[in-house]
This record gives sequence, structure tokens and C-alpha cells, in this order.
Amino acid sequence: MRGWLTLAHTLARPLAGLPPVVATAAGLAVAAAAVGPAAAGGAWLVAAGLLVGLSGLLDSLDGALAIGTGRASQRGYVLDSVVDRLTEAAYAAALWVAGAPGWLVVLFGALCWLPDYLRARAGQAGVDRTGPISLWERPTRVLMAGFTLGGAGVVSGLEVAGVDGAVLTVTCGAAVGALLGAVGTAQLWLWLRSELTGPGRADPG
Repeated sequence: MRGWLTLAHTLARPLAGLPPVVATAAGLAVAAAAVGPAAAGGAWLVAAGLLVGLSGLLDSLDGALAIGTGRASQRGYVLDSVVDRLTEAAYAAALWVAGAPGWLVVLFGALCWLPDYLRARAGQAGVDRTGPISLWERPTRVLMAGFTLGGAGVVSGLEVAGVDGAVLTVTCGAAVGALLGAVGTAQLWLWLRSELTGPGRADPG
């Protein structure tokens, strides 16, 4: 986390004049663009992995720009959160078109969303801290998806027990991501149990 954020803030300095929303939109566009090379398969999977990594860096860049230039806003905070979820849906779609089983991709995507949903609901319940850094924070999700797709491109065409290396790699990567997501969610929930000790609040839904 420290290295990832340091890189984002370092890149933000020479781009101080760039509106944060431009970086936000670019991150979403690049994430969506990763699905095409992932579907093409073969060596194109390496390009898909690189696009995933770039999209995650652009996403962190918008926050660094907003903070570093004093342009942070409630609107930007909400927009960034929505775009994060959309880019993670794009990562899951890229893993799916690259050959990972649909049910596993759905699980991977759900566990990308769940920790931040828990934090958001806890904030609405009155918890004013973000909690501990878990195994499954945003940079981990980006790197896991990016390295999985890139690695699949490297081994594409090789067969292991009759299974294409690319398919095996994206399946294993999605499975490991889902496992990390489950562990990260459990870490966050254990912390929230001690924070959510006040009186209950009715859910309007």
C-alpha cells in the first residue's frame, strides 16, 4: 500500500494541472479496454494485464491529484468509489473471457466489492475509522488481476494435464483472488465487530 500510494503521489506532482475527474475517466476507459485483449487470448493477454495495471494506477492518481491540489470533494469521492466498482467488474469480465469459470469470476467480483461495501455501511452506522489494512485492498486486487492476465499470456499455448496454460492460470488466479478476498473480508469483519457496539439502526431497505 505504501509503495503504491507513493508512486501515485510522485506521478501526480508533474500533473498537478490535470483535473482529477480526467484521471478517473481514463482509469475506467483503460479497464474496459482490457477486456478486448483478454478475449483475444494468446500473447494479447499480456497487454490485458498491462492495461489492468495502468487503470489501477490512474485510479490512484485521481485521488493523489485531488488531495495534492486541494480539489477533493464529496462529488469526486462518490464518483471515484463508483468507478472503482466498475473497473473491478471489468477485471472480472477480463478473467472470464480469458477462460476462468463464470461462477468463480462472480465470486471474485463479489469479494472485490464486499470489503468496501462493509466499510461504507459501517460509516453510515457511525464508525468514523476506515479500519485495518487487509490482505485484499484495492492495490492487491489490481495487481492480482493484472499479474494473472499477464502470466496467462506468457504461458498461453502450453498444456498442463490437457488444459491450456492460459486457462489454468486465469482460473488459479481468480481462485487465489477469491481466497484473499474472503480472508480480507474476515479481517475487516472481525475489526468491525468491536466497533459496531452502539444501538441498532433500522435499515430503510
